[in-house]
Amino acid sequence: MEEKKYIIEIATSDFTTTQSAVEGGADRIELCANLAEGGTTPPYGIIKQCRNAFNVDIYPIIRPRGGDFLYTDDEFNIMIEDIKVCKKLNCDGIVIGLLNSDGSIDTKRTSYLVDIAYPKGVTFHRAFDRCKDPFEALEQLIEIGCERILTSGQQPSVVDGVDLVTELNKIAADRTIIMPGSGVRKENIKMLVEKTGCTEFHSSLRGKTASKMNFIHPGFKDSAESYMNNSIEAEEVRALRNSLI
Repeated sequence: MEEKKYIIEIATSDFTTTQSAVEGGADRIELCANLAEGGTTPPYGIIKQCRNAFNVDIYPIIRPRGGDFLYTDDEFNIMIEDIKVCKKLNCDGIVIGLLNSDGSIDTKRTSYLVDIAYPKGVTFHRAFDRCKDPFEALEQLIEIGCERILTSGQQPSVVDGVDLVTELNKIAADRTIIMPGSGVRKENIKMLVEKTGCTEFHSSLRGKTASKMNFIHPGFKDSAESYMNNSIEAEEVRALRNSLI
């Protein structure tokens, strides 16, 4: 397999993890805050610094909070404003996902956000995996103009949802990109390529690294929140890509 055929997207949580992902050869960054909650919209400063520093595609997630994907009018208005910021900072695209209470795609609001983002690209994230009818949702998102759908095949891990991902990719054909994510690792990415026929893959490769603080307060010495930082190893990103060779 030729390496250049495949796109590796890495979800990052701050400037440092983005730097490591780019160093490891990521083609595109899904820039997030709070990856432990599935990712929320990163701050203005992080988006700006990453855009200025890295010559790869930057797609910030537009998600005003963790939890479900059913948004109030106020939250929707926040998403609109965040998309405008991303366009102003010359990001390459955005990542969104909105559902109705019955589990269908919120087509009206999704369409509006795609229009606001234009001409920037739009990925519909794993809110797709919580919708009630993935085949209907696929057609709706194609009609709306989402350039790709991030999915684990409606399972917590894409390895368990690989059959649905394969079927979705066949149906999508050249109309949109189906991008497997959630559990994509160097040990299984070649299998996912061969099984699904997909050419873009999403992974977070999240790890933790010890703080460089010299002073550790005894009352918080066992607090991971206080003395462990998010990390991505550049070599892990490189290994993920090399697994496709």
